[in-house]
Amino acid sequence: MTRNGLIWIAMLGSVALLGGALAFQYVGGLIPCVLCLYQRWPHGVAILIGLLALRSRGAGLPLLGMLALAITAGIGFYHAGVELGWFAGLATCTVDTLKGISGGDLLNMDVSVGKPVRCDAVPWALLGVSMAGWNAILSAGLAVIWGMAARKS
Repeated sequence: MTRNGLIWIAMLGSVALLGGALAFQYVGGLIPCVLCLYQRWPHGVAILIGLLALRSRGAGLPLLGMLALAITAGIGFYHAGVELGWFAGLATCTVDTLKGISGGDLLNMDVSVGKPVRCDAVPWALLGVSMAGWNAILSAGLAVIWGMAARKS
């Protein structure tokens, strides 16, 4: 496979993972925790790197793409470990969906309010693997593809 073909695969993999996370949030109603949000940023960076790498030569940008995906894979592994009780979560491991809600709103039955999302809870899993676990696995695979693209430079 060509360098650009590998970059397309890696970049579209990030598009799919980021798009899936956004679909779970906005279509499925799963509010992300802080670690979920941290896992999204490297995918956005990898997409931008991919667009730039398609227009340039050399191994530098594919190596940065590999680094971005290795970072999100690492965060995903840590997050899955928090869910499994292997690691302690962050002190800020909740998203405060009550921000901007007044005390009166909490007592008003006509106002819909959210609840904090915990990093150690698994809101969805496939084949016994959480979303964070899938992100770790798939992102590690995409990092390998970025590395292959760098070698073709």
